Amino acid sequence: MRLLFIGDVVGSLGRQTITDYLPRLKKKYHPQLTIVNGENAAAGRGITEKIYKKFLHDGVDVLTMGNHTWDNKGIFEFVNDAKKMIRPANFPAGTPGKGIVYVKVNDLVLAVINLQGRALMTDLDDPFKKADELVAEAQQQTPFIFVDFHAETTSEKQAMGWYLDGRVSAVVGTHTHVQTNDARILPKGTAYLTDVGMTGPYDGILGMRKGPVLEKFLTALPQRFEVVEEGRFLLSGCVIDLSKEGHAQAIKPFLINDDRPFRE
Repeated sequence: MRLLFIGDVVGSLGRQTITDYLPRLKKKYHPQLTIVNGENAAAGRGITEKIYKKFLHDGVDVLTMGNHTWDNKGIFEFVNDAKKMIRPANFPAGTPGKGIVYVKVNDLVLAVINLQGRALMTDLDDPFKKADELVAEAQQQTPFIFVDFHAETTSEKQAMGWYLDGRVSAVVGTHTHVQTNDARILPKGTAYLTDVGMTGPYDGILGMRKGPVLEKFLTALPQRFEVVEEGRFLLSGCVIDLSKEGHAQAIKPFLINDDRPFRE
């Protein structure tokens, strides 16, 4: 099984990049399933129903989310009906939506799990205990298990990778918007990457306009951050190959931007 995972889509520029490049990526890599993190898709914060449906129309199979899940209040009107979108599973019990989804891939099934870290982030339920619960559930149905761990610190992401090594097919981090150079197969067969990176503006700071971000660092005063909606783009992702037993055989990150142009 081959998976294509694309990192945090930021704003309209990120969405347009998915529309333009996902068909080309599928033609090049031939993935059986495509997963995209869409928690920044609506002007950098959250997602709307219209955007969710556009992702599906563009060929995305599963949408994962993160700490900006609830930033667009309209999400409460469709999240429970969005069968191909998951939010971090370790939100408190009773939170709308779900944190795991099962997707049929030919005659196989892939479980996709979304978790959120706690270090330097909101103090949600323990992601490690929730991982134990959901991985045990998923293993009753399939050996193919993909985890999007939406977390701030490299240490917490690495800890989750080692914690789940041999129990899931892949642990790939999101949230920090900068792709890390540490893709590897852990000793027991789990593909790992600390952060897959972002898809959106190439000339901002984590997708935001540079001026207000710089001003905050220079003055320590509050600023209103706005997403960059025009200009050059960046697309970050990875391709993961899994054996018939659900173990990772390869993980290959990629970046597309003006300095690393796409090659068919």
